[in-house]
Amino acid sequence: MPKFSHLHVHTQYSLLDGAAEINKLVQKAKADGMPALAITDHGNMFGAFDFYKSVTKAGMLPVIGCEFYLVENRHEKSFGQGKKDKRYHQLLLAKNQKGYENLSKLCSLGYLEGLYSKYPRIDKELLKQYGEGLIATSCCIGAEIPQAIIHKGKEEAEKIFCEWHQMFGDDFYVELQRHHLCNIDNTGVDQEDVNQTLIEFARKYNVHIIATNDSHYVEKDDANAHDILLCINTSEFQSTPKATNEESGKGFRFGFPNEEFYFKTQSEMEELFKDIPEALDNTNRLIDSIQTPELERDIVLPNYALPEGFLTQKDYLTHLAYEGCKQKYGGGIPTDVEERLKFELNTICTSGYEGYFLIVQDFTSAARKMGVWVGPGRGSAAGSLVAYALGITNVDPVKYDLLFERFLNPERVSMPDVDIDFDDQGRDKVIEYVAKKYGERRIAQIITYGTMAAKSAIRDVGRVLQYPLNQTVGLTKLVPGNLNLKTMLHADIDKLAKDDSINLKPEEVENLKELQNIYKSNDAASQVLKDAEKLEGSVRNTGVHACGIIIAPKDIDEVVPVARSKDSPWMQVQYDVNQIEKAGLLKMDFLGLSTLTILKDAVSIIKQTTGTEIEIDNIPLDDTLTYELFQRGDTNGIFQFESPGMQKYMRDLKPTQFGDWIAMNALYRPGPMKYIP
Repeated sequence: MPKFSHLHVHTQYSLLDGAAEINKLVQKAKADGMPALAITDHGNMFGAFDFYKSVTKAGMLPVIGCEFYLVENRHEKSFGQGKKDKRYHQLLLAKNQKGYENLSKLCSLGYLEGLYSKYPRIDKELLKQYGEGLIATSCCIGAEIPQAIIHKGKEEAEKIFCEWHQMFGDDFYVELQRHHLCNIDNTGVDQEDVNQTLIEFARKYNVHIIATNDSHYVEKDDANAHDILLCINTSEFQSTPKATNEESGKGFRFGFPNEEFYFKTQSEMEELFKDIPEALDNTNRLIDSIQTPELERDIVLPNYALPEGFLTQKDYLTHLAYEGCKQKYGGGIPTDVEERLKFELNTICTSGYEGYFLIVQDFTSAARKMGVWVGPGRGSAAGSLVAYALGITNVDPVKYDLLFERFLNPERVSMPDVDIDFDDQGRDKVIEYVAKKYGERRIAQIITYGTMAAKSAIRDVGRVLQYPLNQTVGLTKLVPGNLNLKTMLHADIDKLAKDDSINLKPEEVENLKELQNIYKSNDAASQVLKDAEKLEGSVRNTGVHACGIIIAPKDIDEVVPVARSKDSPWMQVQYDVNQIEKAGLLKMDFLGLSTLTILKDAVSIIKQTTGTEIEIDNIPLDDTLTYELFQRGDTNGIFQFESPGMQKYMRDLKPTQFGDWIAMNALYRPGPMKYIP
């Protein structure tokens, strides 16, 4: 039999519509000997980077694609008086690097220009503009050509077929699916009727045919869990009768008509298409035409415009660092400080990161000029003398003997990572400054993915199955907070109880035993747990990273796909924080800190009420009353010193110098904590 690869595959990133984990898809495809695997999620490329790495690691060819929502006019967003937002499905696959870039562009513009309700939409105008390097298919039963066959007749469908063929030429394929769909939309037309018409068009116009399965879950017995996922998406009960289109009427819910939408093996696909084996073999033809795009690339920094009189970023950074040191150390720079400064500058410039430091010092300086409070520095960046000289941090690393190598090690060079704290009321001003300086299409936030944890999976499944609410709550109360359902329901509880890393309480051990007993029964509670186990970890929604900001040298949607969120005025890159730097984009952390706002307001109130102007950077570090406050443990509201445990140790330690606070803060964390007397 010819080799076959799946080219129409939805993962869990088809939010609440796909129930397939990428790793499980890759494992099954690899075990079955498939040479390639595609990802074609609905309207987005959220999972593309993770998919690319997983498939490549498994030794298969990753095919990056997307099943778009296609409309007549992406700009039209006003519907009523019987006019609906008519959306067709359209599969596109990246043939090469240009194709990947255009796929990303289309996916981005679907959000930036075509977003209506929850649907990012594109139109043929965009396809004609960004079609280079893309492979198109006639797609599924919800696509334009099959819908025309069903509702407009063969003649009109043929005109649309020719339009697609003209747009994509030899990179247009007829896609056949066999899910045994009958009497589609009560028209009397079956899926196989559509297939035969498509085959006729393919023969007439010499278009290659491929076989696919509209895969939404991995195994056939995952169909019920997938159906529950659809109910979660539409806030329906599973007992509600199904309608198989997305605009199901009152009294009906959207659902798949049968259990055939799973990731079938090659032998299953061979049996399904034994009358037309070329449809299987042509998947290899399509795969052979693909030049795998590179999704990983080196980080390219934004262009920092130099002021007059400086020819290179190195010259300007050196100038700022020396001038800053003169100010910090009162005119002359001590010999040991200058030696360290030269070492750091050499390391930074040799690594090619001088632009990074100039960018950070620029927006931190701008923040201060705008009256936004900037934190003194956190993390390893406080060990950099250059950062201190530039005003990025306000902690003297020489005085406190902090190591630069923890921040940037010349023997193991990696991109610096400076977390910048701003007062939470001024953070947006800084983002607006950066957007104005580099261009609004060149900055973005980072998307996050909310997944179903154990308790939320049980709650969602319980609601869909109409399991009594009080009993559903009872099941969630049996779940400890630090284990997944697979472990809870199948692991040896006695071993878990002895595992110090889990640290189960006696009552939690008893709860786990009860959970396993419920799971082994065959009642309604058992079914809730079994379905919840399958859905745990599913991507439920998207959000916005709390502090990550991307700054790019060109429009970000030319590098990676972007999206829009109702939670933010800025774009979000579709790849999460774990992937974004590997995709070649610079990430900065702009943290909005309420503590800084409190300090800022306190200084302002003191000035208003007493006339005393306090410079927060110059307050004494040997104030007796302050140390007495800490000695009593009166530290509510003081960051990292307000927990009951820390207050106890403050009373025991009775700190008398700043170094005491530093030592206790370093010790009070998992691991070292057990060595505190």
